[in-house]
Amino acid sequence: MDFTFKEEQQQFADALRRWVDKDYSFETRNKIIHSGAGVSDAAWTTLAELGMTALPVPEEQGGFSGSAVDMLVVMQELGRGLVVEPYLATVVGAEFLRLAGGHEGLLEQVAAGTLKLACALGEKQARHELHDIATTATADGAGFLLDGVKTVVVHGAQAGALIVSARSGGGRRDTAGISLFVVAAGTPGVSVSDYRTIDGQRAATVGFAKVALPASALLGGAGAGWEILDAAADYAATLLCAEAVGAMDAIFAATLEYLKTRSQFGAPIGKFQALQHRMADMFIHLEQARSMAMLAAGKVASGDAEERRRTVSAAKARVGQALKFVGQQAVQLHGGMGVTNELPAAHHFKRLSMIELSFGDSDYHLERFIAQPGFQHSA
Repeated sequence: MDFTFKEEQQQFADALRRWVDKDYSFETRNKIIHSGAGVSDAAWTTLAELGMTALPVPEEQGGFSGSAVDMLVVMQELGRGLVVEPYLATVVGAEFLRLAGGHEGLLEQVAAGTLKLACALGEKQARHELHDIATTATADGAGFLLDGVKTVVVHGAQAGALIVSARSGGGRRDTAGISLFVVAAGTPGVSVSDYRTIDGQRAATVGFAKVALPASALLGGAGAGWEILDAAADYAATLLCAEAVGAMDAIFAATLEYLKTRSQFGAPIGKFQALQHRMADMFIHLEQARSMAMLAAGKVASGDAEERRRTVSAAKARVGQALKFVGQQAVQLHGGMGVTNELPAAHHFKRLSMIELSFGDSDYHLERFIAQPGFQHSA
């Protein structure tokens, strides 16, 4: 597998990095986080102007038909810059629309940067099992009535439309009987409670009380949404792996610089062999995570669902192990400063912690990897 980025991909990365360095500094980010909206319209406009919102959208809908490897380049830079805009939520929502088909107009709006999306998938009883769904979609004439509550909907209050999973048949934990819908923000019966998460992002609890939806709101076939949901969740996990690599790059560089400048006993602490060994271990974890993130990006679009699940789960599990090690070591090597809000490293650590818990943690994906057909193990 060729791990060398193409010239166009590197240009995307360079453009994003220049924007972050110039207009999305750590101080600017802190102001955005503590603003009433928690996001920046100006930053979103810039992302659209740079072509980031159009990148994953098919060319037929005004996009660039970017692959997951193209997106990996973007997500690494967003992770490095601690960008809190609703980009991940929107592009994952766009992946649902792309996989389901039939909502090309919404994809055109995403490409143009005029529509932000959020994915209302999780519920309080489900943890990482996205097929554990209590929200119901009941047939009502030609349409549906939606009832239930979705929790930790990242950027749910900032979205113009929500991708919602609901049960239209089967038992609560069945993969059969799951339907997917696109629900416009402000639809009667939809309630949104917005809050800030520990990593500076925004999330919401979203309630649906007999929300009337037309048949056109359905994504794919009624009761047949699991394959789309499973594939889109793997896509999201892959992008999170890439973001984690970018964040680990930044926190590793910050720690290395700190070891070069912090002096103890008349010498920079980076000269102490024990700390050099810890930095070497961090580097090994980081590079292994980078390789697995690249592998997942190359395989997530595979037509073989078993290969996709196996590779993405292997990557999410390994990246999760790496981010915990790198993040914890960075905090320790910074001393007490490593957990202060004045230091970017602390914010990278918080973001890494949230990435670990999003779309399946390391333990979940390790179990999922083992459960895939063909895995051999001895008792």
